Amino acid sequence: MSAVLTTTAPDTVEAGPRGAGVRAVFALAGIEARRMLTSLPVVLVFLGYVTWIVWRGDSDWSAYPALQDADRATQSMPMFFGLAIMMSANFAALRSRRHGTEAHFAVLVMPAWQRTAAHALSVVPAAVLTAVCVAGQFAREAVKPGAVGHGSPAELAVGPLTVLLFGTIGVLLAPVLRSVLAAPLAVVLLLFVSVLGTGPSGTDGTSWLSPVVAAISSDTLPSELLGRPAAWHALYLTGAALCAAFLAVLLAGGRNPAVRAGVALSLALAVTGGVLQARGVTPSPELTAARERASVRPEQTCVERGGSTYCAFDEWVPRVSAWAGVVERVRSLAGDAARERGIVVRQRIDARYGLEGDAAIPALTEPGQVTVGTAWGGNRVPEFSSAVAAVLVAGTEAEGSELCDGRMVTVMWLSLAWQDDPMDALRRVRLDDSVRGSAIVLSPTDPLTMTEGQTDVVRRLLEEPPTGVGQRVKEHWDELTAPGVTTARAAEVLGVKGPDKADSCEE
Repeated sequence: MSAVLTTTAPDTVEAGPRGAGVRAVFALAGIEARRMLTSLPVVLVFLGYVTWIVWRGDSDWSAYPALQDADRATQSMPMFFGLAIMMSANFAALRSRRHGTEAHFAVLVMPAWQRTAAHALSVVPAAVLTAVCVAGQFAREAVKPGAVGHGSPAELAVGPLTVLLFGTIGVLLAPVLRSVLAAPLAVVLLLFVSVLGTGPSGTDGTSWLSPVVAAISSDTLPSELLGRPAAWHALYLTGAALCAAFLAVLLAGGRNPAVRAGVALSLALAVTGGVLQARGVTPSPELTAARERASVRPEQTCVERGGSTYCAFDEWVPRVSAWAGVVERVRSLAGDAARERGIVVRQRIDARYGLEGDAAIPALTEPGQVTVGTAWGGNRVPEFSSAVAAVLVAGTEAEGSELCDGRMVTVMWLSLAWQDDPMDALRRVRLDDSVRGSAIVLSPTDPLTMTEGQTDVVRRLLEEPPTGVGQRVKEHWDELTAPGVTTARAAEVLGVKGPDKADSCEE
């Protein structure tokens, strides 16, 4: 006769030594983090993120960054990485349900809420990896010789915190909706609202509920005039991410006092940050007054270089050398009267409307004064060069913007002849990117106008050796800068074929 032994599974499993549960949570979090970061979708998105960082820093525009803009430029792309992390974290949290193995976990020492805590912790390495990328992207801008301004640690924290928030939301969706479709639908919704739709502008408090409020401005403002509640926004994102994580643990069965306290405290952090960032959107009276002063009567540092004076906001004083290089090159091509006359370069902005403002800056009427903006590099160089040349020829910025005769030929030749690729500079300084026909010539203030005939003559001059043309410009300076000189006469004096059409501002 044989005996049959039967065993009955215990209703409960004895817990291990004190602290074993915590070690198990961290061990599982490490495993899940490794699986997440090596999954194909996350790897592909991360490689795209890194490629974007490398590609973005190689343009002419990026050689002269303002760090108070560079910190905000690190915020948008981590959103895509965060969306990939959200989906991956959600799928990981639902893995046992998808595979039908949830019942088997009931016999383990680690209960469901601890496994959920491990999934929430598994998104932390992704946030740390994002922080490394953000630091690298910002450091690359900061070490460039043309960098000016100051970055904000709170602005730099937005990218990593966004990844952390999206990852914990992915974990939270698992016990709430229990469907593999929840995360993809959430990704589509977030893409539609934040990327494909109209993004948050930052002009009202509700827009700051979005993870990223980049508020890219056409003009860079001094750091102290930005008026962004970046610190409160970082606090809001931190509280929201922690609240999502603690809520996920709570819904998974973790109803101990520590989890409940975590939910309450993190929610308080999120609400405090949200309320204070909403209040911080409205400029204070002190900030409004400071923006008014910077726009109307700025307090600037003035530096003498080569007989000219350069007045700039303190953060932009290191850029005086770049401006002076342009001024000296333009002056070296002018006649003796202009070459020996110093000019005053003034940095001007309109900060009264904050980062959302896009007001035009009127031309200066004082003789020998030229406006320069806060942006530099790319098209800003030929635009500033044209403004300098116009002042040397016409006397003032206001008169330069009204030139309608052959003097415009002299202005544009002075502006372009010294540059590495004059024809390309001609194209970039014109509003329609053309080198033929009439066009608007951009400048830091009021634009200039080129007729079709003037464009023909300037193009022919740029095709000639600059030395010979430069000698004729200096010999006939008085005639070439005299009011009323025709384009045909300027071409004749400079030794090139005249315009095909009559000189007229209406062309």
